[in-house]
Amino acid sequence: MFRELTRIKQKLSSEESIHILKQEPRGVLSLIGDDGYPYGMPMDHWYNDADGCLYFHSGKKGHKIDAMNRCSKASYCVYDQGFRREGEWSLNIKSVILFGHIEIVEDYDTAMAITRQLSLKYTDDIAYIDREIQQSGKNTLVFRLVPEHITGKLVNES
Repeated sequence: MFRELTRIKQKLSSEESIHILKQEPRGVLSLIGDDGYPYGMPMDHWYNDADGCLYFHSGKKGHKIDAMNRCSKASYCVYDQGFRREGEWSLNIKSVILFGHIEIVEDYDTAMAITRQLSLKYTDDIAYIDREIQQSGKNTLVFRLVPEHITGKLVNES
């Protein structure tokens, strides 16, 4: 169902792919948008070791939500900052693409616990996180991307 990498020597291990998903702060979530056009948007994410899913939060209305409600299939692309080998100009980038489907987290307490975990990835200011959850929690939609296929690779831009 999912394609294998053409350049198999560039493939990252599952462990390295998961590491990138855990470490990198954001990626691009792609959905099937209006009139079948691809719709990609930058998103912050949190990888949950317990269930292997990626979690996101957003507002409850808009193009993204309409697209998710029409079709739950999605892909998410994350890439690192890259590195240059000594004496080379080209950047080497590790990227991960995850294919799966979107599920809304319906339980409010669970959604807010996930929001807390996602927020802790970006700040350790607990007072700020608590204040934001208190003020905006009821207007926050939390959803997970349940992976069906994950592929990571190292690409040299030369």
